[in-house]
Amino acid sequence: MPKKIEISHKTIIFTVVFLLSLWFLFFIKDIIFAIFISILLMSIFNPLVTRFTSWKIPRFIAVLITYILVLGMFGFSIAWIIPPLIEQTTNFVNNIPVFLKNLGWTDFINSNILNSFMSQIGALPSQAVKFGVSVFSNIISILSVLVLSFYFLLYRSKLNDQLAFIFGEDRKAQVGKIIDEVEIKLGSWARGEIILMFFIGLLTYIGLLILGVPFALPLAIIAGILEIVPVLGPNIAAIPAVVIGLTISPLMALAVAALCFLVQQLENYLLVPKIMEKSVGVNPIVTLISLTIGYRMMGIVGIILSVPLFLTIKILLKEYFKGK
Repeated sequence: MPKKIEISHKTIIFTVVFLLSLWFLFFIKDIIFAIFISILLMSIFNPLVTRFTSWKIPRFIAVLITYILVLGMFGFSIAWIIPPLIEQTTNFVNNIPVFLKNLGWTDFINSNILNSFMSQIGALPSQAVKFGVSVFSNIISILSVLVLSFYFLLYRSKLNDQLAFIFGEDRKAQVGKIIDEVEIKLGSWARGEIILMFFIGLLTYIGLLILGVPFALPLAIIAGILEIVPVLGPNIAAIPAVVIGLTISPLMALAVAALCFLVQQLENYLLVPKIMEKSVGVNPIVTLISLTIGYRMMGIVGIILSVPLFLTIKILLKEYFKGK
């Protein structure tokens, strides 16, 4: 006899509500990511705000001072870096055919491919206009994130009272503990990565200047940015520097390779143990997988958020299974 399967009204209602919830979360995914980035910024800035408040400075003033300091340093850095970066990048693009000729690669590269590549490079000014429009359209999102993180920092000390109102007194301590751990781990990781990227870029820039390698600034920025990618990042960043060194002489290419190797050793045995000692350890393979998935799902934004999301999910799962 065939078995009769009955589906209760509760099951149907639960399934519909679950699917609608998934659709709603997908619909507001941009808002969720903005909130997550705001929480990440709060985790980065909160130790500085706490230090100011320990000096008897009102929290609102402390948050305001932190924003002024951070945004001022960021704006000053951009204003200092952008002009030489544009100049060196433009010179690099204009000298690509010369580099290929010096390396003897023009015989192996189809002239049509090279002409097409150079025409794409020549279209960069018009692309820059489109990029400016896209940046302008995202200003509201950037301001929203900054305002959210400002209020998160401002009301961080009153979080326990708000948790009691949302989750009840009995679960307030547990939820507060999870949030504290997420904040500590995310803040430690983010601050450590920013400091590492800065030092790797700075050391690379100084080394390339000493060696007399052209385009030191864009090469150093590439090295600093790729620092976020473990194992592969430093090796990828070394390739263009070595190639440019090779256009000067084989000895220069060898010197640039030695510089990149020296910076990696300083990173592995000096910078990482000192800077990341308070941060959570993330397996390099897990980091690479997270970065790959993040890039596939959300592009550059996914790369930035992949490891923080992984750390958050890891902490939540750890607390969930601990309560089982």
